[in-house]
Amino acid sequence: MRLPHLPRPAHLPRLPRLAHLPRLAGPPHLPHLPRLPRLPRLPRLHLTARGRLTLLYTGLVLAAGVLLTGLTYLLMRQHLGMRLTTLVRLPVPAPGPGPDPSANPNANPPPAPDPEPLPDLRLPPPVDSLRDLTLSAFLTQSAIALAVVTVLAALSAWLVAGRVLRPIRTISATARRLSAENLFERVPVGTPADELTTLSATINGMLDRIQHGIAERDRVLHSQRMFTGNAAHELRTPLATMTTAIEVTLDGEPSRAELLAMAADVEAEVAKSRRILDGLLLLARSQAGSTTRRPVDLAGLVTASLGAAADELSARRLTTRTELGPAVALGETVLLERLVDNLVDNAVRHNHAGGHIEIVTGTSGTEAFLRIANSGPVIAPDEEARLLEPFVRGAGARLHVEGGTGLGLSIAQAVVTAHAGRLLPTPRPTGGLTLSVHLPAADIGVAGAGGAAGAGISHQPP
Repeated sequence: MRLPHLPRPAHLPRLPRLAHLPRLAGPPHLPHLPRLPRLPRLPRLHLTARGRLTLLYTGLVLAAGVLLTGLTYLLMRQHLGMRLTTLVRLPVPAPGPGPDPSANPNANPPPAPDPEPLPDLRLPPPVDSLRDLTLSAFLTQSAIALAVVTVLAALSAWLVAGRVLRPIRTISATARRLSAENLFERVPVGTPADELTTLSATINGMLDRIQHGIAERDRVLHSQRMFTGNAAHELRTPLATMTTAIEVTLDGEPSRAELLAMAADVEAEVAKSRRILDGLLLLARSQAGSTTRRPVDLAGLVTASLGAAADELSARRLTTRTELGPAVALGETVLLERLVDNLVDNAVRHNHAGGHIEIVTGTSGTEAFLRIANSGPVIAPDEEARLLEPFVRGAGARLHVEGGTGLGLSIAQAVVTAHAGRLLPTPRPTGGLTLSVHLPAADIGVAGAGGAAGAGISHQPP
């Protein structure tokens, strides 16, 4: 229900409207005050480790000295007044002689003396002055002594910190001298087994691992460069031969016989290229190093290699004399097999008809050795070092031996180097070559069954 509009009473005044009210004045506008300039920052003090250790040691000595001086001052202030009070306290006077009671027995006894008053424990003015002078002299002398001790502590801390940090400076200087080309220097390891000695040994171990990694990287890169260069150089001739054969044969109308001859030439060159590539791949693998090593008997490998080359030995009418003793080396079986095969193949190929081959295996100290000597053409002494290079077969008849790739001794050298051994070629005065291989012997003494069985074998041509 809507309420009725009630009229406004006439006696009530009408309120003024807000629009007619005077506006209040706001606060006066304040001008912008200029900003104060920033204070310059103090430069940060960069202290060395030696300086920080010196400040720490000096601060500890100074704090200990201040604490000791303060405690001594409080104890002296507390007990010095009692000591001085005891020294200045006056003694109590003894009572004087009284009348003799036996002289007059009827006389009244003398009155009892008054009790002695308690002494005044307050220090007289001279005693207070003496205490203040004593404490003041103590503070002065203590401050001087503390200053002297603080200076001596700072000097001692500087010398001791330098002595302690000397091995770290040596480590830093050694690390600055090292580079990728100079990783042979090592940090000296001190005699006492402490934290710095452990740090030096850890850094030396890290440098050994870095040097080994860089050596492996260089070896792999060298093998890749050798493979690329040799492949590009040696495959050029077979490709040129195949191209020439194809162009000559197809110039005109070739007959069936000419096409078959061209195909035979191409097949021979392809087979030669395949042998070269296989040799280069094995050479690169040998130069990269071996991964899995196990005991391998060189005498057994020689027996197996001679058995595989029996037909060629008979065809060339070569005589073999062997003295195969146990020669257990630590290496990768596949690479060592290729090493022995290449050495035997080299002795067979670079030999004259009716010649001989002598093979000896054994162990000498910590090395297993293999020595192969063959007859053949005379090799000049100045060509001895070049025999182990790729695609070098020596002079004279060794340049024209068919079927070889010129990589046999290079692969053998790479295999021996990967096994941390030595390959020594020695030309014989009467002609031929003696190749001596020395490899680290295995720790276990394994008597090669093949070596024992093949000792003294002599193969005579039919």
